[in-house]
Amino acid sequence: MSSVSGFDIFVLCAYFACIAAAGIWFARRNTSTEHYFLGSRNFPAWAIGLSMVGTSISSVSYLAYPGDAFKTAYLRLLPAFMLPIAILIASYFFLPFFRRGKVTSAFEYLEGRFGPYTRVYAAVAFVIMQLLRLSTVLYLVSVLVFELILGIAGAEYLASVFGENYQAIVQYLSVVLAGIFVSFYTVLGGIEAVVWTDVAQTIVLIGGGILCLGVIVWQLPGGFGQIISQASEAGKFSFSDLNLETGLVEDPEWAFTFYRRTALMMLVIGLANWLMEYSSNQNIVQRYCASRSAKDARRAMWICCWTSIPLWTFFMFLGTALWVYFQQFPTETSEMMLRGDLSAEQVLPHFILIGLPVGLGGLLVAAVLAAAMSTLDSSLNAISTVSVTDIYKRHLYPGRADTHYLMAARIIAIVSSVFMVLGAFGFVYAQQAGAMKTMQDTSVILAALTSGGLLGLYMFGFFTKLGDDRALITAILVTILFNIYRTADFMGWLPGFMNIGVIDVLDHYYTGVLGHVLVFVAAYIVSMFVRKFFDTPERDLTNLTVWTQDGKPLD
Repeated sequence: MSSVSGFDIFVLCAYFACIAAAGIWFARRNTSTEHYFLGSRNFPAWAIGLSMVGTSISSVSYLAYPGDAFKTAYLRLLPAFMLPIAILIASYFFLPFFRRGKVTSAFEYLEGRFGPYTRVYAAVAFVIMQLLRLSTVLYLVSVLVFELILGIAGAEYLASVFGENYQAIVQYLSVVLAGIFVSFYTVLGGIEAVVWTDVAQTIVLIGGGILCLGVIVWQLPGGFGQIISQASEAGKFSFSDLNLETGLVEDPEWAFTFYRRTALMMLVIGLANWLMEYSSNQNIVQRYCASRSAKDARRAMWICCWTSIPLWTFFMFLGTALWVYFQQFPTETSEMMLRGDLSAEQVLPHFILIGLPVGLGGLLVAAVLAAAMSTLDSSLNAISTVSVTDIYKRHLYPGRADTHYLMAARIIAIVSSVFMVLGAFGFVYAQQAGAMKTMQDTSVILAALTSGGLLGLYMFGFFTKLGDDRALITAILVTILFNIYRTADFMGWLPGFMNIGVIDVLDHYYTGVLGHVLVFVAAYIVSMFVRKFFDTPERDLTNLTVWTQDGKPLD
Protein backbone atom coordinates (compact mmCIF):
# COMPACT_ATOMS: atom_id res chain seq x y z
CA MET A 1 0.00 0.00 0.00
CA SER A 2 1.13 3.59 -0.50
CA SER A 3 -0.89 5.22 2.23
CA VAL A 4 -2.68 4.41 5.46
CA SER A 5 -6.23 3.05 5.02
CA GLY A 6 -9.31 3.94 7.02
CA PHE A 7 -9.19 0.54 8.71
CA ASP A 8 -5.59 1.19 9.77
CA ILE A 9 -6.65 4.45 11.35
CA PHE A 10 -9.48 2.66 13.16
CA VAL A 11 -7.07 0.02 14.55
CA LEU A 12 -4.69 2.70 15.80
CA CYS A 13 -7.46 4.74 17.41
CA ALA A 14 -8.82 1.64 19.14
CA TYR A 15 -5.35 0.78 20.43
CA PHE A 16 -4.77 4.30 21.77
CA ALA A 17 -8.20 4.31 23.40
CA CYS A 18 -7.48 1.04 25.24
CA ILE A 19 -4.13 2.27 26.57
CA ALA A 20 -5.59 5.61 27.66
CA ALA A 21 -8.50 3.79 29.37
CA ALA A 22 -5.99 1.67 31.29
CA GLY A 23 -4.34 4.81 32.65
CA ILE A 24 -7.70 6.20 33.77
CA TRP A 25 -8.73 2.84 35.31
CA PHE A 26 -5.57 2.43 37.39
CA ALA A 27 -5.62 6.10 38.42
CA ARG A 28 -8.59 5.36 40.69
CA ARG A 29 -6.49 2.88 42.70
CA ASN A 30 -3.53 5.18 43.29
CA THR A 31 -4.25 6.55 46.73
CA SER A 32 -0.70 6.23 48.12
CA THR A 33 2.89 6.47 46.92
CA GLU A 34 3.39 2.79 47.86
CA HIS A 35 0.74 1.82 45.33
CA TYR A 36 1.75 4.44 42.74
CA PHE A 37 5.43 3.41 42.82
CA LEU A 38 5.21 -0.34 43.60
CA GLY A 39 1.63 -1.55 43.13
CA SER A 40 1.63 -2.66 46.79
CA ARG A 41 4.43 -5.15 45.94
CA ASN A 42 1.98 -7.74 44.62
CA PHE A 43 2.83 -8.46 40.96
CA PRO A 44 3.29 -12.08 39.76
CA ALA A 45 6.54 -13.21 38.13
CA TRP A 46 5.15 -13.59 34.60
CA ALA A 47 3.72 -10.05 34.58
CA ILE A 48 6.95 -8.51 35.89
CA GLY A 49 9.00 -10.57 33.43
CA LEU A 50 6.96 -9.52 30.39
CA SER A 51 6.96 -5.94 31.63
CA MET A 52 10.75 -6.04 31.81
CA VAL A 53 10.81 -7.42 28.25
CA GLY A 54 8.65 -4.55 27.05
CA THR A 55 10.87 -2.03 28.80
CA SER A 56 14.09 -3.53 27.39
CA ILE A 57 12.77 -3.93 23.84
CA SER A 58 11.62 -0.33 23.23
CA SER A 59 11.60 1.39 19.87
CA VAL A 60 15.41 1.30 19.98
CA SER A 61 14.98 -2.41 19.31
CA TYR A 62 11.92 -2.20 17.08
CA LEU A 63 13.22 0.58 14.84
CA ALA A 64 16.94 0.94 15.50
CA TYR A 65 17.86 -2.77 15.40
CA PRO A 66 16.19 -3.35 12.01
CA GLY A 67 17.63 -0.05 10.78
CA ASP A 68 21.11 -1.00 11.95
CA ALA A 69 20.98 -4.47 10.35
CA PHE A 70 19.48 -2.98 7.17
CA LYS A 71 22.39 -0.55 6.78
CA THR A 72 25.23 -2.51 8.42
CA ALA A 73 25.37 -5.98 10.01
CA TYR A 74 25.14 -7.57 13.48
CA LEU A 75 28.01 -6.05 15.49
CA ARG A 76 25.70 -4.24 17.90
CA LEU A 77 23.76 -7.43 18.62
CA LEU A 78 26.76 -8.93 20.43
CA PRO A 79 26.13 -7.15 23.78
CA ALA A 80 22.76 -8.93 24.04
CA PHE A 81 24.46 -12.32 24.38
CA MET A 82 26.00 -11.28 27.71
CA LEU A 83 22.60 -10.86 29.36
CA PRO A 84 22.41 -14.43 30.83
CA ILE A 85 25.74 -13.94 32.62
CA ALA A 86 24.55 -10.63 34.05
CA ILE A 87 21.22 -12.17 35.14
CA LEU A 88 23.01 -15.07 36.86
CA ILE A 89 25.19 -12.62 38.84
CA ALA A 90 22.35 -10.21 39.58
CA SER A 91 19.80 -12.81 40.68
CA TYR A 92 22.08 -14.24 43.37
CA PHE A 93 24.34 -11.33 44.35
CA PHE A 94 22.39 -8.11 43.69
CA LEU A 95 18.75 -9.03 44.31
CA PRO A 96 19.09 -9.75 48.07
CA PHE A 97 20.23 -6.20 48.84
CA PHE A 98 17.02 -4.76 47.44
CA ARG A 99 14.54 -7.37 48.65
CA ARG A 100 15.79 -7.46 52.28
CA GLY A 101 15.62 -3.71 52.71
CA LYS A 102 12.05 -3.34 51.38
CA VAL A 103 13.33 -0.37 49.42
CA THR A 104 11.42 1.76 46.93
CA SER A 105 14.44 3.21 45.14
CA ALA A 106 17.63 1.47 43.98
CA PHE A 107 19.66 4.24 45.58
CA GLU A 108 18.46 3.79 49.16
CA TYR A 109 21.06 1.02 49.38
CA LEU A 110 23.86 3.50 48.68
CA GLU A 111 22.94 5.70 51.65
CA GLY A 112 23.03 2.75 54.01
CA ARG A 113 26.33 1.58 52.54
CA PHE A 114 28.19 4.89 52.10
CA GLY A 115 26.09 7.91 53.09
CA PRO A 116 23.50 10.42 51.81
CA TYR A 117 25.71 12.27 49.31
CA THR A 118 26.53 9.15 47.31
CA ARG A 119 22.83 8.36 47.15
CA VAL A 120 21.98 11.82 45.83
CA TYR A 121 24.68 11.66 43.15
CA ALA A 122 23.51 8.26 41.92
CA ALA A 123 19.88 9.41 41.82
CA VAL A 124 20.76 12.53 39.81
CA ALA A 125 22.98 10.53 37.42
CA PHE A 126 20.15 8.05 36.87
CA VAL A 127 17.62 10.79 36.13
CA ILE A 128 19.96 12.34 33.54
CA MET A 129 20.50 8.95 31.86
CA GLN A 130 16.77 8.26 31.75
CA LEU A 131 15.93 11.67 30.32
CA LEU A 132 18.42 10.97 27.54
CA ARG A 133 16.89 7.54 26.95
CA LEU A 134 13.40 9.01 26.90
CA SER A 135 14.49 11.52 24.28
CA THR A 136 16.08 8.78 22.17
CA VAL A 137 12.97 6.59 22.21
CA LEU A 138 10.58 9.48 21.61
CA TYR A 139 12.68 10.55 18.62
CA LEU A 140 12.29 7.08 17.13
CA VAL A 141 8.53 7.26 17.73
CA SER A 142 8.49 10.53 15.82
CA VAL A 143 10.14 8.78 12.86
CA LEU A 144 7.20 6.39 12.68
CA VAL A 145 4.49 8.98 13.33
CA PHE A 146 6.06 11.21 10.67
CA GLU A 147 5.86 8.39 8.11
CA LEU A 148 2.26 7.75 9.17
CA ILE A 149 1.26 11.40 8.76
CA LEU A 150 3.10 11.48 5.44
CA GLY A 151 1.16 8.41 4.31
CA ILE A 152 -2.16 9.97 5.30
CA ALA A 153 -1.67 13.49 4.00
CA GLY A 154 0.94 13.11 1.27
CA ALA A 155 4.14 15.05 0.76
CA GLU A 156 2.66 17.56 -1.66
CA TYR A 157 -0.13 18.58 0.71
CA LEU A 158 2.21 18.88 3.69
CA ALA A 159 4.63 20.96 1.63
CA SER A 160 1.80 23.30 0.65
CA VAL A 161 0.85 23.76 4.31
CA PHE A 162 4.27 23.96 6.00
CA GLY A 163 6.57 24.93 3.15
CA GLU A 164 9.78 23.30 1.99
CA ASN A 165 10.79 22.45 5.58
CA TYR A 166 7.65 20.39 6.09
CA GLN A 167 9.58 17.22 7.03
CA ALA A 168 11.25 18.77 10.07
CA ILE A 169 8.09 20.60 11.14
CA VAL A 170 5.91 17.48 10.95
CA GLN A 171 8.51 15.43 12.80
CA TYR A 172 8.64 18.00 15.61
CA LEU A 173 4.84 17.86 15.73
CA SER A 174 5.04 14.06 15.92
CA VAL A 175 7.34 14.32 18.95
CA VAL A 176 4.85 16.53 20.78
CA LEU A 177 1.83 14.33 20.01
CA ALA A 178 3.53 11.10 21.05
CA GLY A 179 4.99 12.70 24.18
CA ILE A 180 1.62 14.02 25.35
CA PHE A 181 -0.12 10.66 24.91
CA VAL A 182 2.47 8.58 26.79
CA SER A 183 2.65 11.13 29.58
CA PHE A 184 -1.13 11.06 29.99
CA TYR A 185 -1.58 7.42 30.96
CA THR A 186 1.74 7.16 32.82
CA VAL A 187 1.12 10.18 35.05
CA LEU A 188 -2.39 8.97 35.85
CA GLY A 189 -1.87 5.23 36.24
CA GLY A 190 1.47 4.85 38.02
CA ILE A 191 3.36 1.54 38.12
CA GLU A 192 0.20 -0.57 37.71
CA ALA A 193 -0.61 1.12 34.41
CA VAL A 194 3.05 0.75 33.41
CA VAL A 195 3.32 -2.99 34.18
CA TRP A 196 -0.02 -4.13 32.77
CA THR A 197 0.14 -1.98 29.63
CA ASP A 198 3.72 -3.21 29.15
CA VAL A 199 2.45 -6.80 29.23
CA ALA A 200 -0.15 -6.02 26.56
CA GLN A 201 2.30 -4.00 24.50
CA THR A 202 4.92 -6.77 24.62
CA ILE A 203 2.41 -9.22 23.14
CA VAL A 204 1.44 -6.68 20.46
CA LEU A 205 5.02 -5.88 19.48
CA ILE A 206 5.99 -9.57 19.19
CA GLY A 207 2.96 -10.30 17.02
CA GLY A 208 3.63 -7.25 14.88
CA GLY A 209 7.21 -8.25 14.18
CA ILE A 210 6.23 -11.80 13.19
CA LEU A 211 3.50 -10.43 10.93
CA CYS A 212 5.94 -8.07 9.21
CA LEU A 213 8.47 -10.83 8.50
CA GLY A 214 5.71 -13.09 7.22
CA VAL A 215 4.64 -10.49 4.66
CA ILE A 216 8.24 -10.03 3.48
CA VAL A 217 8.72 -13.78 3.01
CA TRP A 218 5.38 -14.02 1.18
CA GLN A 219 6.26 -11.21 -1.25
CA LEU A 220 9.83 -12.27 -2.07
CA PRO A 221 10.03 -14.59 -5.12
CA GLY A 222 12.47 -16.90 -3.34
CA GLY A 223 10.76 -16.68 0.04
CA PHE A 224 12.72 -17.33 3.23
CA GLY A 225 15.54 -19.05 1.33
CA GLN A 226 16.18 -15.89 -0.66
CA ILE A 227 16.73 -13.92 2.56
CA ILE A 228 19.27 -16.45 3.83
CA SER A 229 21.21 -16.86 0.57
CA GLN A 230 21.28 -13.23 -0.56
CA ALA A 231 22.12 -11.84 2.89
CA SER A 232 24.82 -14.49 3.43
CA GLU A 233 26.52 -13.61 0.14
CA ALA A 234 26.61 -9.94 1.17
CA GLY A 235 27.99 -10.71 4.66
CA LYS A 236 24.90 -9.28 6.35
CA PHE A 237 24.84 -12.01 9.01
CA SER A 238 28.38 -11.28 10.21
CA PHE A 239 29.26 -9.36 13.37
CA SER A 240 30.57 -6.52 11.20
CA ASP A 241 30.27 -2.74 11.11
CA LEU A 242 30.02 -0.01 8.51
CA ASN A 243 33.17 1.91 7.59
CA LEU A 244 31.96 5.46 7.02
CA GLU A 245 35.01 6.34 4.91
CA THR A 246 34.68 3.45 2.43
CA GLY A 247 30.95 2.79 2.75
CA LEU A 248 31.69 -0.93 3.10
CA VAL A 249 30.67 -3.43 5.80
CA GLU A 250 33.93 -4.77 7.22
CA ASP A 251 34.65 -7.88 9.29
CA PRO A 252 35.43 -7.16 12.96
CA GLU A 253 38.50 -8.03 14.98
CA TRP A 254 38.33 -10.29 18.03
CA ALA A 255 40.87 -8.22 19.94
CA PHE A 256 40.98 -6.62 23.38
CA THR A 257 41.49 -2.92 22.72
CA PHE A 258 39.95 0.37 23.74
CA TYR A 259 40.86 2.10 20.48
CA ARG A 260 38.67 0.24 17.95
CA ARG A 261 35.23 -1.37 17.95
CA THR A 262 35.98 -5.07 18.02
CA ALA A 263 33.65 -8.01 18.51
CA LEU A 264 35.30 -8.98 21.81
CA MET A 265 34.96 -5.47 23.18
CA MET A 266 31.27 -5.39 22.27
CA LEU A 267 30.86 -8.40 24.58
CA VAL A 268 32.71 -6.52 27.33
CA ILE A 269 30.43 -3.51 26.81
CA GLY A 270 27.40 -5.79 26.93
CA LEU A 271 28.39 -7.37 30.24
CA ALA A 272 29.10 -3.96 31.81
CA ASN A 273 25.84 -2.49 30.55
CA TRP A 274 23.72 -5.42 31.74
CA LEU A 275 25.40 -5.52 35.15
CA MET A 276 24.65 -1.80 35.52
CA GLU A 277 21.08 -2.37 34.31
CA TYR A 278 20.41 -5.06 36.94
CA SER A 279 22.27 -3.39 39.82
CA SER A 280 21.44 0.32 39.58
CA ASN A 281 18.67 0.90 37.04
CA GLN A 282 15.52 1.93 38.86
CA ASN A 283 13.39 0.54 36.02
CA ILE A 284 14.65 -2.94 36.94
CA VAL A 285 15.10 -2.58 40.72
CA GLN A 286 11.59 -1.15 41.02
CA ARG A 287 10.32 -4.40 39.51
CA TYR A 288 12.41 -6.44 41.97
CA CYS A 289 10.62 -4.60 44.73
CA ALA A 290 7.16 -4.78 43.14
CA SER A 291 7.29 -8.59 42.84
CA ARG A 292 5.36 -10.74 45.31
CA SER A 293 8.52 -12.44 46.56
CA ALA A 294 12.25 -12.79 45.87
CA LYS A 295 11.48 -16.07 44.10
CA ASP A 296 9.05 -14.30 41.78
CA ALA A 297 11.61 -11.57 41.15
CA ARG A 298 14.22 -14.16 40.10
CA ARG A 299 11.74 -15.90 37.83
CA ALA A 300 10.85 -12.58 36.26
CA MET A 301 14.51 -11.86 35.51
CA TRP A 302 14.93 -15.17 33.67
CA ILE A 303 11.63 -14.75 31.82
CA CYS A 304 12.93 -11.40 30.60
CA CYS A 305 16.30 -12.90 29.64
CA TRP A 306 15.07 -15.87 27.59
CA THR A 307 12.43 -13.75 25.86
CA SER A 308 14.56 -10.70 25.10
CA ILE A 309 17.58 -12.33 23.43
CA PRO A 310 15.53 -14.17 20.75
CA LEU A 311 13.54 -10.98 20.18
CA TRP A 312 16.61 -8.78 19.71
CA THR A 313 18.02 -11.35 17.29
CA PHE A 314 14.70 -11.46 15.49
CA PHE A 315 14.62 -7.68 15.08
CA MET A 316 18.11 -7.71 13.58
CA PHE A 317 17.01 -10.48 11.21
CA LEU A 318 13.97 -8.40 10.30
CA GLY A 319 16.34 -5.60 9.25
CA THR A 320 18.30 -8.06 7.11
CA ALA A 321 15.05 -9.28 5.54
CA LEU A 322 14.13 -5.68 4.75
CA TRP A 323 17.52 -5.22 3.05
CA VAL A 324 16.83 -8.24 0.83
CA TYR A 325 13.29 -6.99 0.16
CA PHE A 326 14.47 -3.58 -0.99
CA GLN A 327 17.20 -5.16 -3.10
CA GLN A 328 14.37 -7.00 -4.87
CA PHE A 329 11.93 -4.05 -4.85
CA PRO A 330 14.08 -0.91 -4.55
CA THR A 331 12.55 2.49 -3.91
CA GLU A 332 14.05 5.93 -3.97
CA THR A 333 13.58 6.14 -0.19
CA SER A 334 15.35 2.84 0.51
CA GLU A 335 18.29 3.89 -1.69
CA MET A 336 18.54 7.18 0.19
CA MET A 337 18.71 5.28 3.49
CA LEU A 338 21.53 3.07 2.25
CA ARG A 339 23.44 6.15 1.02
CA GLY A 340 22.93 7.89 4.36
CA ASP A 341 20.70 10.66 2.99
CA LEU A 342 17.85 9.43 5.20
CA SER A 343 17.87 7.85 8.64
CA ALA A 344 18.05 4.03 8.47
CA GLU A 345 15.51 3.85 11.31
CA GLN A 346 12.84 4.85 8.77
CA VAL A 347 13.12 1.54 6.90
CA LEU A 348 10.45 -0.34 8.88
CA PRO A 349 7.92 2.54 8.80
CA HIS A 350 8.66 2.89 5.07
CA PHE A 351 7.93 -0.79 4.52
CA ILE A 352 4.72 -0.55 6.56
CA LEU A 353 3.47 2.15 4.21
CA ILE A 354 4.51 0.66 0.86
CA GLY A 355 4.78 -3.08 1.44
CA LEU A 356 1.88 -4.19 3.61
CA PRO A 357 -1.59 -5.14 2.37
CA VAL A 358 -4.38 -2.76 3.32
CA GLY A 359 -5.56 -3.40 6.86
CA LEU A 360 -2.25 -4.63 8.31
CA GLY A 361 -0.48 -1.27 8.45
CA GLY A 362 -2.39 -0.14 11.53
CA LEU A 363 -1.46 -3.33 13.38
CA LEU A 364 2.24 -2.84 12.62
CA VAL A 365 2.18 0.84 13.55
CA ALA A 366 0.49 -0.13 16.84
CA ALA A 367 3.23 -2.71 17.43
CA VAL A 368 6.03 -0.17 16.93
CA LEU A 369 4.28 2.37 19.12
CA ALA A 370 3.80 -0.36 21.75
CA ALA A 371 7.54 -0.96 21.79
CA ALA A 372 8.19 2.71 22.36
CA MET A 373 5.52 3.34 24.95
CA SER A 374 6.58 0.36 27.07
CA THR A 375 9.93 2.08 27.55
CA LEU A 376 8.72 5.64 27.88
CA ASP A 377 6.15 4.86 30.57
CA SER A 378 8.64 2.83 32.63
CA SER A 379 11.28 5.55 32.54
CA LEU A 380 8.85 8.33 33.38
CA ASN A 381 7.56 6.38 36.38
CA ALA A 382 11.10 5.52 37.50
CA ILE A 383 12.20 9.17 37.27
CA SER A 384 9.29 10.32 39.43
CA THR A 385 9.94 7.51 41.94
CA VAL A 386 13.64 8.35 42.30
CA SER A 387 13.09 12.11 42.36
CA VAL A 388 10.51 11.88 45.15
CA THR A 389 12.09 9.07 47.21
CA ASP A 390 15.77 10.02 46.99
CA ILE A 391 15.70 13.80 46.70
CA TYR A 392 12.36 15.51 47.30
CA LYS A 393 11.17 13.50 50.30
CA ARG A 394 14.60 12.71 51.71
CA HIS A 395 16.21 16.17 51.54
CA LEU A 396 13.88 18.94 50.34
CA TYR A 397 10.50 18.40 52.00
CA PRO A 398 10.66 15.60 54.59
CA GLY A 399 7.77 14.81 56.89
CA ARG A 400 4.90 15.81 54.58
CA ALA A 401 1.68 13.86 54.10
CA ASP A 402 1.76 10.96 51.64
CA THR A 403 -0.79 12.72 49.42
CA HIS A 404 1.71 15.57 49.04
CA TYR A 405 4.38 13.18 47.72
CA LEU A 406 1.86 11.50 45.40
CA MET A 407 1.06 14.86 43.84
CA ALA A 408 4.79 15.69 43.61
CA ALA A 409 5.40 12.40 41.77
CA ARG A 410 2.83 13.29 39.14
CA ILE A 411 4.18 16.82 38.70
CA ILE A 412 7.72 15.49 38.31
CA ALA A 413 6.51 13.02 35.66
CA ILE A 414 4.93 15.91 33.74
CA VAL A 415 8.11 18.03 33.96
CA SER A 416 10.17 15.02 32.83
CA SER A 417 7.86 14.71 29.83
CA VAL A 418 8.69 18.26 28.83
CA PHE A 419 12.43 17.52 28.99
CA MET A 420 11.80 14.32 27.01
CA VAL A 421 10.16 16.32 24.22
CA LEU A 422 12.95 18.91 24.14
CA GLY A 423 15.60 16.17 23.99
CA ALA A 424 13.78 14.46 21.12
CA PHE A 425 13.77 17.82 19.31
CA GLY A 426 17.56 17.73 19.57
CA PHE A 427 17.73 14.30 17.92
CA VAL A 428 15.39 15.46 15.13
CA TYR A 429 17.72 18.39 14.51
CA ALA A 430 20.78 16.09 14.50
CA GLN A 431 19.09 13.73 12.05
CA GLN A 432 18.10 16.59 9.75
CA ALA A 433 21.73 17.79 9.85
CA GLY A 434 23.03 14.30 8.96
CA ALA A 435 25.05 14.03 12.20
CA MET A 436 24.16 10.38 13.00
CA LYS A 437 25.26 7.08 11.41
CA THR A 438 22.35 5.11 12.88
CA MET A 439 20.34 5.74 16.04
CA GLN A 440 21.55 2.44 17.49
CA ASP A 441 25.14 3.61 17.08
CA THR A 442 24.40 7.03 18.57
CA SER A 443 22.46 5.59 21.53
CA VAL A 444 25.34 3.26 22.45
CA ILE A 445 27.76 6.20 22.50
CA LEU A 446 25.47 8.47 24.52
CA ALA A 447 24.71 5.72 27.04
CA ALA A 448 28.45 5.29 27.55
CA LEU A 449 29.03 9.01 28.03
CA THR A 450 26.28 9.38 30.64
CA SER A 451 26.66 6.13 32.58
CA GLY A 452 28.11 8.05 35.53
CA GLY A 453 30.15 5.14 36.86
CA LEU A 454 27.09 3.72 38.66
CA LEU A 455 28.13 0.12 38.14
CA GLY A 456 31.49 0.92 39.77
CA LEU A 457 29.67 2.38 42.79
CA TYR A 458 27.55 -0.70 43.31
CA MET A 459 30.38 -3.15 42.68
CA PHE A 460 32.47 -1.33 45.28
CA GLY A 461 29.56 -1.44 47.71
CA PHE A 462 28.66 -5.08 47.13
CA PHE A 463 32.14 -6.61 47.01
CA THR A 464 34.28 -4.56 49.45
CA LYS A 465 33.92 -3.52 53.07
CA LEU A 466 35.69 -0.19 52.52
CA GLY A 467 34.50 3.33 51.89
CA ASP A 468 32.14 6.06 53.02
CA ASP A 469 30.82 9.30 51.54
CA ARG A 470 34.27 10.93 51.67
CA ALA A 471 35.91 8.30 49.50
CA LEU A 472 33.02 7.83 47.13
CA ILE A 473 32.44 11.53 46.48
CA THR A 474 36.13 11.92 45.58
CA ALA A 475 35.92 8.95 43.20
CA ILE A 476 32.73 10.36 41.71
CA LEU A 477 34.34 13.75 41.05
CA VAL A 478 37.19 12.04 39.19
CA THR A 479 34.68 10.14 37.06
CA ILE A 480 32.59 13.25 36.37
CA LEU A 481 35.66 15.09 35.07
CA PHE A 482 36.51 12.10 32.88
CA ASN A 483 32.98 11.96 31.44
CA ILE A 484 32.89 15.73 30.86
CA TYR A 485 36.15 15.48 28.94
CA ARG A 486 34.90 12.55 26.85
CA THR A 487 31.58 14.29 26.15
CA ALA A 488 33.35 17.47 25.03
CA ASP A 489 35.54 15.37 22.74
CA PHE A 490 32.52 13.55 21.28
CA MET A 491 30.65 16.81 20.66
CA GLY A 492 33.69 18.46 19.09
CA TRP A 493 33.90 21.13 21.76
CA LEU A 494 37.43 20.27 22.88
CA PRO A 495 40.15 22.84 22.03
CA GLY A 496 43.19 21.36 20.33
CA PHE A 497 45.53 22.10 23.23
CA MET A 498 43.37 19.91 25.53
CA ASN A 499 43.77 16.72 23.50
CA ILE A 500 45.38 14.21 25.85
CA GLY A 501 46.97 11.65 23.58
CA VAL A 502 45.98 8.18 24.76
CA ILE A 503 42.64 9.31 26.28
CA ASP A 504 41.65 11.29 23.21
CA VAL A 505 41.93 8.33 20.84
CA LEU A 506 39.82 5.95 22.97
CA ASP A 507 36.66 4.88 21.17
CA HIS A 508 33.60 6.51 22.76
CA TYR A 509 31.87 3.13 23.02
CA TYR A 510 34.17 2.31 25.94
CA THR A 511 33.71 5.49 27.98
CA GLY A 512 31.09 3.87 30.21
CA VAL A 513 33.18 0.77 30.96
CA LEU A 514 36.22 2.90 31.80
CA GLY A 515 34.07 5.16 33.98
CA HIS A 516 32.94 2.19 36.08
CA VAL A 517 36.51 0.97 36.49
CA LEU A 518 37.67 4.48 37.37
CA VAL A 519 35.07 4.82 40.14
CA PHE A 520 36.00 1.47 41.66
CA VAL A 521 39.77 2.04 41.56
CA ALA A 522 39.58 5.65 42.79
CA ALA A 523 37.19 4.69 45.60
CA TYR A 524 39.51 1.89 46.71
CA ILE A 525 42.62 4.11 46.73
CA VAL A 526 40.92 6.99 48.54
CA SER A 527 39.31 4.60 51.07
CA MET A 528 42.70 3.13 51.95
CA PHE A 529 44.12 6.65 52.33
CA VAL A 530 41.24 7.76 54.58
CA ARG A 531 41.54 4.65 56.71
CA LYS A 532 45.28 5.19 57.20
CA PHE A 533 45.33 8.92 57.98
CA PHE A 534 41.89 9.78 59.40
CA ASP A 535 39.60 8.48 62.09
CA THR A 536 37.17 6.06 60.50
CA PRO A 537 34.46 4.83 62.87
CA GLU A 538 33.36 1.24 62.48
CA ARG A 539 30.04 0.92 60.67
CA ASP A 540 27.49 -1.87 60.80
CA LEU A 541 27.57 -3.43 57.31
CA THR A 542 25.18 -6.30 58.01
CA ASN A 543 23.44 -7.25 54.75
CA LEU A 544 25.22 -4.42 52.91
CA THR A 545 28.04 -6.46 51.33
CA VAL A 546 28.27 -10.02 50.03
CA TRP A 547 30.72 -10.74 52.89
CA THR A 548 28.46 -9.52 55.70
CA GLN A 549 25.07 -11.09 54.97
CA ASP A 550 23.31 -12.66 57.94
CA GLY A 551 22.26 -15.77 56.03
CA LYS A 552 18.54 -15.37 56.71
CA PRO A 553 16.32 -16.47 53.80
CA LEU A 554 14.69 -13.84 51.63
CA ASP A 555 10.94 -13.31 51.66
